[in-house]
Amino acid sequence: MRKSALPRANASAGQRDFRLFLVGSLAVGIGLGAGILAFLLYHLIALFSNLFFFQRFSLELPNLQDNQLGLLVIVLTTLGGLVLGIMAKYGSDKIRGHGIPEAMEAVLTKQSRIQPRVAILKPLSAAIAIGTGGPFGAEGPIIQTGGAFGSLIGQALHTTASERKVLLACGAAAGMAATFNTPIAAIMLAIELLLFEFKSRSFIPLAIASVVATCVHIVLMGNGPMFTVGALNFDFIAKLPFYLALAVLCGLAAVVISKSLYWVEDLFERLPFDPMWWPAIAGVVLGIIGYFVPRVLGVGYETITDILNNRLPLLVLLSVMVFKAAALIITIGSGTSGGLLAPMFMTSAAMGAAFAVVANTLIPGANLDPGAFALIAMAAVFGAASRATLTFIIFAYEITRDYDAILPLTLICVIANAIARYFMQNSIMTEKLARRGVRVQQEYEASVLDTVLVSSVMTPNPQTISQDMTVQALMERINANDPVYIRHQALLIVDDEQNLRGIITRGDLLKALSDNGTDKTVLEAGTTDIIVAYPDDSVRDALNRALQRDIGRLPVVARENPLKIVGYLSRGNMISAHLSHLAAETHIESGWLQDRILTRFSGR
Repeated sequence: MRKSALPRANASAGQRDFRLFLVGSLAVGIGLGAGILAFLLYHLIALFSNLFFFQRFSLELPNLQDNQLGLLVIVLTTLGGLVLGIMAKYGSDKIRGHGIPEAMEAVLTKQSRIQPRVAILKPLSAAIAIGTGGPFGAEGPIIQTGGAFGSLIGQALHTTASERKVLLACGAAAGMAATFNTPIAAIMLAIELLLFEFKSRSFIPLAIASVVATCVHIVLMGNGPMFTVGALNFDFIAKLPFYLALAVLCGLAAVVISKSLYWVEDLFERLPFDPMWWPAIAGVVLGIIGYFVPRVLGVGYETITDILNNRLPLLVLLSVMVFKAAALIITIGSGTSGGLLAPMFMTSAAMGAAFAVVANTLIPGANLDPGAFALIAMAAVFGAASRATLTFIIFAYEITRDYDAILPLTLICVIANAIARYFMQNSIMTEKLARRGVRVQQEYEASVLDTVLVSSVMTPNPQTISQDMTVQALMERINANDPVYIRHQALLIVDDEQNLRGIITRGDLLKALSDNGTDKTVLEAGTTDIIVAYPDDSVRDALNRALQRDIGRLPVVARENPLKIVGYLSRGNMISAHLSHLAAETHIESGWLQDRILTRFSGR
């Protein structure tokens, strides 16, 4: 037998290690580049905001509620929307929306390829949108821009589609880490919303890119978090009933915001106007809202900080909660470019703080900390809406760095997530993709094929035939309906010492018959360049070998002696691994407690 055409497991592992080293090295550059891009976009937004609202040149992000434009704010937001509509029509429609679904779509349908123009137009459009009063955060566009940067690196070099996906996710994670100074949450965001896997090949580069981008943030913008939060009093056990009520409220809020967003998007789709005009129409509405409630304009990081530190009265909290949400839903629904995180953080934080203030007013002795409830709601609403619950549990913890936040964050976020799942089939991130026919699987588990060994599913002692048998003799056995031969799609060929020499399939037999080669031996008619599996291989490794060579069955041989046959692995054997997993998932077994109760009451 000639040597197997596929490398052994140790050789393929060496190749994987080299590719991981390569991708990890590229992640350093992506983290550095995405961190610098985030810094530049942040200051570009600040520049535009200062120029448009205050007619001054400054790179410090201003508080737009202090503007003196009066009714001119409506003109400014309308013009901003018009510019964005023109950019989307004549530049790229990929700049529409908040960025993360577009990055997900690139991963799922385009082999992680993002056009270079998106990397340029997305941050520019976001800077114009926010600089003219758009109620958005910079993080969504920065995440998409970082992802585009990682994708372009992957396209410029020789990479696989899977490696390019990891590089895209590295750029996205680096963008978030550089924006919020939350490296761990950035890693989890990429895993939960872009990769849907937890493997060394992705986790290691993600961690590298996120850490490097965070270091860039620290060097260029300081070591503090985006939101400065004072000491919070969670008092989780004593206030548990209030936290549970907040969890239900957060889950319902996630549903309302998500469904309202796509309802407004559907309304815009029905307008008899060119989509170029939609952002301008939304700009008019935004300007009117911003004239009466100027806190809704712009990024609003300072307002989030005020809410978390309990500086705002109830009336202001309620106005921010209602009108910021309305402005966000209308503008994003129109196809404007901007991020969802910051505005949803503001809306949900205001809701959580208002809940605590109202509870303190109505229930004497409640003594709830509005800042603590604001933080919990901020994480729970977006986590439930996006189905990235773990990401935002970690995100809120990284903001406060207060371990007392862990228990309420975990419980409230998962309850809110469960409620949102009950009412929504898709998340706020995946609904748009589902409407385009793209299915997103946001749950992942270790494949059963990785955990099951070939030895546990193979057929032992397979049927073999002598290398001296002729094709004619084999056909006579098959035509005689010999059950030993007729049920096999392929037969293993051995020599006199029962060493593996080849394999012959039904296709080989038909070819030999068509070529009038019935006098050939089965060894001559069959295949001697054999792809094999080993008993200690995982079923996935064996399946990959079979798929790479477009074959449906593999001889199983001893690793120490590749001529010694120990079994046979067919398609049916591989499927049996899945069937056993399915049975474990669906078959309900009897329990000993139930059996004892039934036995006692039946009198046996």
